[in-house]
Amino acid sequence: MDPIIFILGSSALPLAQKLKAEFGFQIHTPDCVSGGDVTYAKATEHLASLFIERRVIIGLCASGILIRALAKHIGDKRNEPAVLAVAEDGSSVIPLLGGHHGANHWAQRIADFTKGHAAITTASEVRFGASLDEPKSGYTLGNPENMKSATAALLAGAPLAFRHSGESQNPETPVDLQNVKFEPWTPSFDGVTIEVTEKDVKGGPKHLVYHSEILAVGIGCERGTDRQEVRTLIKETLSAHGLSRQAVCIYASIDLKEDETAITSLYNVVFFNSEQLNAQSSKVQNPSEIVQAEVGTPSVAEASALAAAGPNSELIVAKTKSKRATIAIARAASPIIKAPSHYRGHISVVGIGPGHSLTRSPYVTIELRLATEWVGYGLYLDLVSELKQDQTEHRFPLGDEEARCRHAIDLAKQGKRVALVCSGDAGIYAMAALVYELIDREPCRIAVEVHPGISAFQAASARAGAMIGHDFCCISLSDLLTPWEVIEKRLHAAAEGDFVISFYNPRSLKRRDQLERAFAILKKHRPPDTPVVIASNLGRTEEKTKIVNFADFNPDEVDMLTLVMVGSSQSKSFKRGDGKTYAYTPRGYSKKMDLK
Repeated sequence: MDPIIFILGSSALPLAQKLKAEFGFQIHTPDCVSGGDVTYAKATEHLASLFIERRVIIGLCASGILIRALAKHIGDKRNEPAVLAVAEDGSSVIPLLGGHHGANHWAQRIADFTKGHAAITTASEVRFGASLDEPKSGYTLGNPENMKSATAALLAGAPLAFRHSGESQNPETPVDLQNVKFEPWTPSFDGVTIEVTEKDVKGGPKHLVYHSEILAVGIGCERGTDRQEVRTLIKETLSAHGLSRQAVCIYASIDLKEDETAITSLYNVVFFNSEQLNAQSSKVQNPSEIVQAEVGTPSVAEASALAAAGPNSELIVAKTKSKRATIAIARAASPIIKAPSHYRGHISVVGIGPGHSLTRSPYVTIELRLATEWVGYGLYLDLVSELKQDQTEHRFPLGDEEARCRHAIDLAKQGKRVALVCSGDAGIYAMAALVYELIDREPCRIAVEVHPGISAFQAASARAGAMIGHDFCCISLSDLLTPWEVIEKRLHAAAEGDFVISFYNPRSLKRRDQLERAFAILKKHRPPDTPVVIASNLGRTEEKTKIVNFADFNPDEVDMLTLVMVGSSQSKSFKRGDGKTYAYTPRGYSKKMDLK
């Protein structure tokens, strides 16, 4: 995730805006300061939540403020995000945490931009210009527990040697160390050894093993294969050939398996169509006429591994079988940096609640950040704009919900990760049901998740007091999709059942009388003093909530951005000392207490 700039006051805003213009960072400001992208209420709570989410924090403030806010959340340094303190004039840039997780990198870049000083203090960077636990892309340090001792030995003057014991065609050192001369490696070498390999080699206090990520595992399996069978087959096959799991960069299969849990549960899985797999036929060692007849290509496991490993790859482990699965392993010519095909498409149908960031669930926030595509009504996308980084927006006008959902599905079919943005809760009068209806009618293999949000009826009840303390229901008064005769039957049933009723879509420019007709039905079943909540623009700056008696309700106060909640015959309202009216629906606890 891109770093964020945290400021406490308007004096830091000029530098924050310059950094945003140069690097594209978001600016987080207190709610009393304008000119940023995201506002917060409490500084310490906001910093803590960013840190827990592993966001890179660039604080334009005193380092002590950041330290005190984050102190109790600091744990394993191997997992902490970068945190930097920057003077408001840019003269000093101090990486406080996560020096080897981006803090040193950003400190130097920011200092170069502001012509300030990057106060980098980690010994390896000062002495060698790089850290041993920050390898280049395409390499993984296999024994990070030995990094400290190896670094200490180098700082004490021990010689350094590079050894390549793998089979890749382009061996290179995994770390760009400056001011260090590599010595020739021999079995009797007594200094610090950096070894690069795809083999399952164990390191030591002065022996660092970097696994080059050059292996691709192709997978085929029967429908419904247990995921543990596939995982066990992979583990046992790698072990049998002395290969490291950390050298595996990518898993692959045919696109017909995009919804096969045994495969999709693995990390970093790509899929190929039969035509792409057929292009690997000359390298395949175990073609099958049966497989050809079933899926249109003579090989799945071997061809997928070769396709994922890219040009000039070679098959190093031919098709290996378990009871219901097969795998094969290919080696790339150099570390696999970019996936050569598409991932499984993914749609997250997210409910953003009333709109304010504080009422959004952490799961929804994460999904919005992970998505590469945002699809939704323009107003809803505006309500989450503070989270936007490089996502592509697909804006739709109000209405035509099917076109919106189909577009999201089409994007996911291309292997993209999509967030379909809904206000309130994604499953309540929103897009979740329509997405499932479409993929039920026209089956596809994309992944779909629904992440709930706070619905308007929940927010309205909370603003009013506790209106849904007992049984309740929600009814949409829109007859665009549901015949009015059906709505009317539900109104009679809800009225007779004495539910608290929340009316969605109560009025529009064209629909003017449904709300009056609904109240006419309820009138026979509700006392005149039944509380009615009129809640508009919930969670937004224009929010307005009002409680009136049933007999005093005026439908002209209602529009499409309003939710109307009518109490049951047991609901009550009262005025408190602050002059405000509150409403609630008792559940019967007072009777229970009286019995005791």
